[in-house]
Amino acid sequence: MRRRHGVLSTAAGAGLLLLVLAVGALAAEPPTKTPLAIGDSWVLHSTVLDEDRRINVYAPPGYGGASPDALPVLYMLDGGLAEDFLHVAGLVQVGAGNGTMRPFLLVGIENTERRRDLVAATDVPEERRIAPHAGGTAKFRRFVRSELMPFVREHYRTTHETAVVGESFAGLFVVETYLVEPELFDTYVAFDASLWWNRARLLTDAPELLKQHERAGKTLFLAASRDDIDDGNARFDALLGERKGLAHRFLSLPQERHATIFHPAALTAFRQLFAPRGTAAQ
Repeated sequence: MRRRHGVLSTAAGAGLLLLVLAVGALAAEPPTKTPLAIGDSWVLHSTVLDEDRRINVYAPPGYGGASPDALPVLYMLDGGLAEDFLHVAGLVQVGAGNGTMRPFLLVGIENTERRRDLVAATDVPEERRIAPHAGGTAKFRRFVRSELMPFVREHYRTTHETAVVGESFAGLFVVETYLVEPELFDTYVAFDASLWWNRARLLTDAPELLKQHERAGKTLFLAASRDDIDDGNARFDALLGERKGLAHRFLSLPQERHATIFHPAALTAFRQLFAPRGTAAQ
């Protein structure tokens, strides 16, 4: 290699630099990609529903392994990855992490036919058109009670405390379950529940249904946006207020629309309902 007064020629220096860069590139590790996992996803076959159902489960950090702790369970409807599971899991993670709610095991139930499982049969022609298979709520509750809950207890360490959360048609299912099978969960959380369904039949039947079951130890939380049709959620909360001994809360969010209510309502609900023991609800 030629030198001029102790200095490499320009061509030789450039070649050496390229060689060093090439060797460095060969030695560098290529970028790697790994899956981003936040929980477990199961597919279980339901004999009750005669179909496979996907269940997504999130547990706060520190749960599992050698930890002996058992967690209460929050069941959520519309619990698919493309539905509401991820943002609700985020609320559970942040709330448990910053101490504004107790840790919960979150169990999301992904939909297959939403308007079959979550709404009762209807006499309204337009509603029958958009939900031709409506009326499967009792069967869906049986799936939750006899198949899903035992599955969760078998595979995870849980306490006996349970809650359920849902919005819109899922909120309607939450309210219906509170009325017809209140023993299924301890805490019921419904946002913009579609109580207008079937000419508000559930509201009409509610006074009689409230007489049929004991609800000691049960709590119902309702929230409504400015899109709540006929103020059904506020009317139902007022109906509960006329009866002694029923634990219920109502949150009005007129700044929210039906499409935006879930996240802010859930943040408030979880802080109020699931505050750590010995702390005031926020």
